[in-house]
Amino acid sequence: MRMLINVPETVVADALRGMAAAHPELIVDVENRVIVRRDAPVAGKVALVSGGGSGHEPLHGGFVGPGMLSAACPGEVFTSPVPDQMVRAAAAVDSGAGVLFIVKNYTGDVLNFDMAAELADEEGIQVAKVLVNDDVAVTDSLYTAGRRGTGATLFVEKIAGAAAEEGQPLDRVEAIGRQVNENSRSFGVALAACSTPAKGSPTFELPDGELELGVGIHGEPGRERRAMMTSGEIAEFAVDAILDDMTPRNPVLVLVNGMGATPLLELYGFNAEVQRVLTARGVPVARTLVGNYVTSLDMAGASVTLCQVDGELLRLWDAPVKTAGLRWGV
Repeated sequence: MRMLINVPETVVADALRGMAAAHPELIVDVENRVIVRRDAPVAGKVALVSGGGSGHEPLHGGFVGPGMLSAACPGEVFTSPVPDQMVRAAAAVDSGAGVLFIVKNYTGDVLNFDMAAELADEEGIQVAKVLVNDDVAVTDSLYTAGRRGTGATLFVEKIAGAAAEEGQPLDRVEAIGRQVNENSRSFGVALAACSTPAKGSPTFELPDGELELGVGIHGEPGRERRAMMTSGEIAEFAVDAILDDMTPRNPVLVLVNGMGATPLLELYGFNAEVQRVLTARGVPVARTLVGNYVTSLDMAGASVTLCQVDGELLRLWDAPVKTAGLRWGV
């Protein structure tokens, strides 16, 4: 095993200690596994709380800050955080305007966030929820019933976060988050499997010269396995899989997301092919984001997420954001 770690048992705690040292604008509770923007709670502002297994960085802790999340709850690697974390996070950021839970559609996340919402309600915290289920590759997987939540999580957190930053009420922020999810679709491809610290070896076998189409962010099986394809062929397969499921009526936001081990040189080249295919399919592009944002440890590969936007959603996307993993306009 070649990893820049001490021991597998302390990987998450070590990362949180390092994050705290690098980002004094955050309050990082290493023991209780909660990351909070330092100015929380913000009077009159709806708070956004998300979380999930570690290993997808910068999701979610890297998106805590003005314009996005109020708090994040990191679980162990590829393991859901527990309800106590979520309730602690909600209590830390609730100003009385309510808390929106943003939940990726994975079984453990859904169950634990639902339980946390009940516990928070008992403490007098008003909670709403947006479930992200944007992946078109498969209906059910090893980790979920229904579609998986993947790249659209970033769109939901950014756009709903901007609405909350403006002081919009909880029901409106929730509705915007749901609209973004409904307007988003994703498709991922793995060129090589990831290795978890605990296992120290690839999570699945992918022979030389093959790739996995439709892979999830935990290395779940995809739609099919094929011989290696060119960047252009992969772009055509991914974009067409999305457009088979969604016919955009408006321009789209494009996220070309790296899975953790794919360099920007390749991602930008892949983006060129994605843009070529979208142009050929008559889909106008409003904005494009390229980089490693919703990762799967050291997996090689990429995902494409499209979100069709109207003028209001685009305005909220363009609104200022200041987090460790995403920032502009400030």
